[in-house]
Amino acid sequence: MRRFTTVLTILLGIFPLTFGTQFLLAGHSAAANFGIDPWPTGTAAGYFAVKGIRDIVLGLNLLTLFALGQRRATGVLMAITSLVPIVDMITVFTHDGPAATALGVHGLTAAVVLLDAFLLLRERKPAADLAQPVAVHS
Repeated sequence: MRRFTTVLTILLGIFPLTFGTQFLLAGHSAAANFGIDPWPTGTAAGYFAVKGIRDIVLGLNLLTLFALGQRRATGVLMAITSLVPIVDMITVFTHDGPAATALGVHGLTAAVVLLDAFLLLRERKPAADLAQPVAVHS
């Protein structure tokens, strides 16, 4: 199960990097999959950079914490981060976007992120870490 959680966590860290980069480089084409139509134009299209950076930073935070071996802290961050796709889902619903996108993209993402958070938070330390002798100083 630990290997599954590791792969899932890495994927959940990489996905926002790819989405964010798409929003920075090709905002209008990336926006088509978000679930709100029509997208802003003119100066309001600056939203794409905001969305892109948000996603990139989320991915980098998750991957950095995980790479540092902080699995429990990554789980806490995952749980908090699940608010992003939940709010994205609500945003799609409240802007008359398709329910299939709201639930199938954003709702499903929130569920998977929460599952990963749960798996990370319920992990126990490996037996090798627990067997380390404690140094006693006199």
